[in-house]
Amino acid sequence: MEITSFFNRESIKNIFFILIGTLMSAIGINMFIVHAKLLSGGVSGIALIIQYLTKFPAGYTIFLLNIPLLILSYKKVNLRFTIFTIIGTVSLSLFLVLTYSIKNILHINDPLLLSLYGGVLNGLGMGIVFSNHGSTGGLDIISVIVKKKYDNFEIGHISFIVNFFIVAIGAIFFGLTSALYTLVSMYITSYMVDKTLKGFNRQKMVLIVTDKVEEVSKEIMTTLKRGVTLLHGEGAYTKESKKVLYSIVSLTQLPQLKLIVHQIDENAFISILDVAEVHGKGFMRELF
Repeated sequence: MEITSFFNRESIKNIFFILIGTLMSAIGINMFIVHAKLLSGGVSGIALIIQYLTKFPAGYTIFLLNIPLLILSYKKVNLRFTIFTIIGTVSLSLFLVLTYSIKNILHINDPLLLSLYGGVLNGLGMGIVFSNHGSTGGLDIISVIVKKKYDNFEIGHISFIVNFFIVAIGAIFFGLTSALYTLVSMYITSYMVDKTLKGFNRQKMVLIVTDKVEEVSKEIMTTLKRGVTLLHGEGAYTKESKKVLYSIVSLTQLPQLKLIVHQIDENAFISILDVAEVHGKGFMRELF
C-alpha cells in the first residue's frame, strides 16, 4: 500500500479518533491509576513499574519499548497497521508525558474509586482506539503477529500471561493491596474496551411486513447498502400469504430505515429486535 493512498478521508477520521482515545487513556492512567500508584496492563504496566521505581516517565519507556516491535510490525504485518500503531504509540507516549502533572489534581485517596474510574477512562479510550483500527503497540503487535502465524491461537493468552507477571511484580514491590486494586482496574479496563467495541458495532434486526416489497427492499439496498432477505409468511387469522423483509442494520441507520419504509408504505408493519451477535462480511468492524 502506498503512503499517499493511505491518507484519505476515512483514515484521517480514524486518526482523529485514535488521538482522542489515547488522550482519554493517558488522562485515565495519570489522573487515577498513577495517583493511586496502581498498574495497567501490557507495556504501559511495565512502564509504570519502571516509573515508580526510577522516576523515569512512563511515556518515554512505552515509546522506547515499542521501537523494535514497530520494526517487527512493518516486516511481519502490513504498512496500514504499522502506521496506525505508530500514531497510537507516539500519541499515547506524548499525552502521558504532557498530562503527567495531573496525577496530583485530585484530592481523592480512595484506591477503589481511583481504580474504577481509571479503568473506565482507560478502557473507553482504548476501545475508541481499537474501533478505529488503531493500536498502542506492545502486546497488540505481538498478538497480531502470532495470530497471523497460528490462526487458532487465542490472543487473550498472551495478555493473560504478561498481565499476570505485571500484577505479581506489583505485589512484590508495592504490596498485595495495590496488586488487588490493580486487578480491579484491569478488569474494568477490559470490560470497557469490550463494551465500547460492541457499542460501535451495535446492530438491529428488522422485520418489515409491506405490500410494496420491491420498492422498500430496493431502497434499503440502494440507500443503506444493506442486504435484504425475502421471507414468506402467512397471517394466522386471515390465512393470507404475506411477504416479510428481513434485514440487519446498524443502530445509526435505524432512523433512516424507518423513514424509508414509511415514505414508501405508511401502512407497513415494522418489528425491531436487538441482535446479540452478527457474523459475516460487512457487519463486524475489523480491528487491525
